[in-house]
Amino acid sequence: MDGFILVAIKLLIGFFALTIIINLSGKGNLSPSSASDQVQNYVLGGIIGGVIYNNEIQILDYIGILCIWCALVLTLKWVKQYNVRAKQMIDGKALIIIDNGKINIANCKKVGLSAHDVSFKLRVQNVYSTEKVKRAVVEQDGELIITLEGEENPKFPLITDGQLQTDILQVIGKDEEWLMNEMKKKGADAYEDVFLGEYVDGKLILTTYQ
Repeated sequence: MDGFILVAIKLLIGFFALTIIINLSGKGNLSPSSASDQVQNYVLGGIIGGVIYNNEIQILDYIGILCIWCALVLTLKWVKQYNVRAKQMIDGKALIIIDNGKINIANCKKVGLSAHDVSFKLRVQNVYSTEKVKRAVVEQDGELIITLEGEENPKFPLITDGQLQTDILQVIGKDEEWLMNEMKKKGADAYEDVFLGEYVDGKLILTTYQ
């Protein structure tokens, strides 16, 4: 087969494979919110780019590699959706780096932030003293969420897909007893009954499966 035609066919297969994988795994890869999403994009791009110009790799081998990668992506997505601990191990979790004006040095080290980095991220959001910060949280995508003294906590997802986000519960300064009491008031008896539970302006908002 002519080299140009082979490259064109592989490019076309790669295009359709990329479209299918994105549609099957969700639109999250279009705007990566975690390290695993970003890695998936890099690896898939590497597979397609590396194979296209390698004439020794035949089309059937190429399709087989893409099928294996698709299976790995979907398996990882399923594991992260139904196992909170696995998701936190893979993607990380939100960490408080400033609480009531005090910097948590241990958590800063966990997310790889130096004192200069913390100071810079605060200045970017027009905050020039840690004493004014009620709580600063580093999200799993590296974004810094800042709540100043006197402000309400921003919206946080406490429950997602029937799974409790224990790290978020810590961030808002509540415990499971408070959460269960609030859930019962709204007619939900277990986390598994809740599709999405949000903490907004000091209140719990639930979206149940029924």
